[in-house]
Amino acid sequence: MSKSSAPRLVEAHEAIASVRDVKTSTTKAALVLDLIRGKTVERALNDLTFCRKKLAPITKKLLLSAIANAENNHQLNVDNLVVARAHADKGAYMKRWMQRAKGRAAPVLKHRCHITIVVAEKAPEAKPAPKAAPKAAKAEKAQAAPKAAPKGDTQTATEQTEA
Repeated sequence: MSKSSAPRLVEAHEAIASVRDVKTSTTKAALVLDLIRGKTVERALNDLTFCRKKLAPITKKLLLSAIANAENNHQLNVDNLVVARAHADKGAYMKRWMQRAKGRAAPVLKHRCHITIVVAEKAPEAKPAPKAAPKAAKAEKAQAAPKAAPKGDTQTATEQTEA
């Protein structure tokens, strides 16, 4: 008897990749992940290539892994992939001590995080139908609406016709 397969963590049109225990804090990782979230994978890879953050190469490698998972394991079209979700979770941290004045010590926490990227296949967008002549509609509206009296005049339109 074989082991039963675990339930999928993502939907059928998505693929996931994650890396654990990256030597950085979650807030620093979030800066890079905010840069790629919601973009096409081609645009996200380009942005990560030219990003100067320390975490950019790690995130780029992870994104390439998610793309490979989508193509090889889930048979998704690479051209239609977008970065659906990207987040960093807190990992374990190492406790160290730093010397302080008068023989005291202060704790130093060396943070780590877990980064997860989910790519999803987005259906190619159909171009919307062109709108019907907006200039003609504006011209009809302008003819139908009555003209307002100038600001300086206090007389109404009926008083002007009587005078």
